[in-house]
Amino acid sequence: MFRIGVIGCGKVAQVRHIPEYAANPATELAGYFDINAARASGLAEKYGGSAYGAWRDLLADGSIDAVSVCTTNDTHAEISIAAMRAGKHVLCEKPMAVTLPDCEAMVRVSAETGRFLMIGQNQRLTKAHRLARQLLSGGVIGNLLTFRTTFGHGGPETWSADPGTSTWFFDKKRAAMGAMADLGIHKTDLIHFLTGDVVVEATARLFTADKHGPSGGLIGVDDNALCIYRLSGGAVGTMTASWTFYGAEDNSTVLYGTKGIIRIYDDPAFAVKVMLAGGEKILCEAEPMQTNDSQTSTGVIDEFARCLAGGTPPEISGEETLKAMRAVFACIESSETGRAVRIEQ
Repeated sequence: MFRIGVIGCGKVAQVRHIPEYAANPATELAGYFDINAARASGLAEKYGGSAYGAWRDLLADGSIDAVSVCTTNDTHAEISIAAMRAGKHVLCEKPMAVTLPDCEAMVRVSAETGRFLMIGQNQRLTKAHRLARQLLSGGVIGNLLTFRTTFGHGGPETWSADPGTSTWFFDKKRAAMGAMADLGIHKTDLIHFLTGDVVVEATARLFTADKHGPSGGLIGVDDNALCIYRLSGGAVGTMTASWTFYGAEDNSTVLYGTKGIIRIYDDPAFAVKVMLAGGEKILCEAEPMQTNDSQTSTGVIDEFARCLAGGTPPEISGEETLKAMRAVFACIESSETGRAVRIEQ
């Protein structure tokens, strides 16, 4: 049984990490910290374990084996690095960190300490995405030529534990980045996972179209990101992330090859659809994509627990996610400079 500490007890911890740890027979919830002390105490009372007055106090507890870091973006690197140096394995929420040097430092400390660093890139774990990866690698649609991948919804202000325009997601100091880091990192990492390639060049425009903060002005982070990616295998495609899709959530990906097309999560009836050049179709049902409004198990906690139990490094490691973060930072640079940015992976 692995004893788990949760640092940051906001929405993602409350509806994903904590219930999934509670449901996993290999993990025991042992500690909680949140800047809202009452929130941490309430969760300790509900699920068992202790609330701590400071996150460093939680890390000093030698009985805790691993932690989930579910804090604001700007604190991910500091807390994760301190946790690994304290001997804890770490599951950190995305985005990994707010600067590239911080991301690289997290990976370096994981290697130095021998502690696992896993990032919550849950899209890799869906059955539809895993099936699509197999189909693509198996050559069902031939060689990949182009792609488009999208993640858009109405924004995080209804998702936050403190909902409304004062949410930390809209605060540049704490969030650093907006839709690109919140949603775009998911789809960037997914393209790496599906194709086995990495983004080597990015052209992007990040902008704030509609989200307003508590003062009434536009927020200081992007609410939309439109990106063009060139992959190491030669394919070129688009990645769109948006907090201004005021309707049904869009979490779709389409892969266009020399022999046909794979469509993922763009048809409510079929999670994966293959449409071949000769007219043949392959229609696959799978679990629906998890959304903010429809919570199901992400599989992230179960995967983390398997890694802990087996002593095997996570597939969704900091080192792997670093490749996608490099693309995210390249998109930010491209948007600021108005030019394409090459990425050394």
